[in-house]
Amino acid sequence: MDDTLAQLPQAFTGKTVLVLGDVMLDRFIYGAVDRISPEAPVPVIAVERETAMLGGAGNVARNVAALGGRAVLLGLIGDDEAGRTLEGLLRDEAGLEAELVIDPARRTTEKVRYISGSHQMLRVDREDRTEARAEALLAAFNRRLAEADVVVLSDYAKGVLTDAVTRSAIDAARAAGKPVIVDPKSRNLARYDGATLIKPNRKEAAEATGISGNSDEASEAAGAAILAQAPGLEAALITRGGAGMTLSQRGAAAVHLPATAVEVFDVSGAGDTVAATLALALAAGAALAEASALANLAAGLVVAKLGTDVVTAAELTALARSAAGEPAAVKIADRDQARDIVAGWRARGLKVGFTNGCFDLLHPGHVSLLDQARAACDRLIVGLNTDASVSKLKGPTRPVQKEAGRATVLASLSSVDLVVLFDEDTPLQLIETFRPDVLVKGADYTVETVVGSDLVLGYGGRVVLADLKAGQSTTALIGRMNATP
Repeated sequence: MDDTLAQLPQAFTGKTVLVLGDVMLDRFIYGAVDRISPEAPVPVIAVERETAMLGGAGNVARNVAALGGRAVLLGLIGDDEAGRTLEGLLRDEAGLEAELVIDPARRTTEKVRYISGSHQMLRVDREDRTEARAEALLAAFNRRLAEADVVVLSDYAKGVLTDAVTRSAIDAARAAGKPVIVDPKSRNLARYDGATLIKPNRKEAAEATGISGNSDEASEAAGAAILAQAPGLEAALITRGGAGMTLSQRGAAAVHLPATAVEVFDVSGAGDTVAATLALALAAGAALAEASALANLAAGLVVAKLGTDVVTAAELTALARSAAGEPAAVKIADRDQARDIVAGWRARGLKVGFTNGCFDLLHPGHVSLLDQARAACDRLIVGLNTDASVSKLKGPTRPVQKEAGRATVLASLSSVDLVVLFDEDTPLQLIETFRPDVLVKGADYTVETVVGSDLVLGYGGRVVLADLKAGQSTTALIGRMNATP
């Protein structure tokens, strides 16, 4: 199955997901905390920056678009500043179309999170939970249903997915032969009967079934109880945080999927990523077990990011390849993919380092330089010359090892976090793209002769000259190999 998972994200292009549910605005306010207020025993956050993102059903649609699919988003906003901000964000999202009903009597649902370092200090919610305008929502749903490959109902209990809207949407979708995925909020899971798959988290499953505990056995029992409550439901996927997921399908043995995250940083929006991945995988023809396994990998990626973030098809493909026994593949990225990865590191407050080279026939001198570079930062990018670039610099007999092999060897080192190939004579374009906090080269350079040093020093970064191991050089190695005995 692993090889199939690695290929699945490439089939997402051209698939359309119709998302109906509670659209929210997620605001993130970042700052430093270095003192306690004299007015009360609470921390004082010195605000440094703010961001706004699509949340709730909007984040499901945003994930669909990021994964390469086409999202059609239906929901409700108020006639207010938050609603206008949401509309602006939607206009900027490629691959995402939206029809939002404006209700002047309601506020746009908004969540504001205050974050210091890697910790969420406080969340403030602005919301109304009155029932939405069902007729307008259902009219839009029925109008756009024919173009969809799959439907997602994203329920955050803010009044959009009432019993009547939910029932009508599920019945219309199934009559049209469209799979339906539900991210539920109600304790009465029977109201989602007829859906293809329901995706409660552990807490929601326990509240709906009365079965608590996070063991495989408890999750399996809860899945069976959910299917018993809704006889027209095909499957239940219970997300269990650090314990992974459990898929219960009618007439089949339960499948337990272990969590894949190496570092859990922020679970905000992880359920939205799972729903989007499930939807696109089903649209691409995957079986429920395959779709759930891929969604489990996507969850592992998104919880290692900060805030309401998304996963791309390239990231998901790389991680699936890693799970299939190609661990280095997850670290090798093109320039656009790498830019997104580095942005995620930066959002987490990590110090980014950069070094570059041909790295033809990796030797102890290379390993030492990379170790020193990684010690100077939290994440290290290696810019790797392509074969054409190496030949131009070193001559027609080089490189000895092709670029794919050199990238794989580099990516297998624990000191290297990301490998990006470049075709230019110098890595200046990569340095301009990533704006590293630390630029590292060997001590055979001076700070002034390191390409990009003026740029990095200009914005407050630093240049590190790594100690060199005497007698270590690829050219010397090749010379000794070719020497006549």
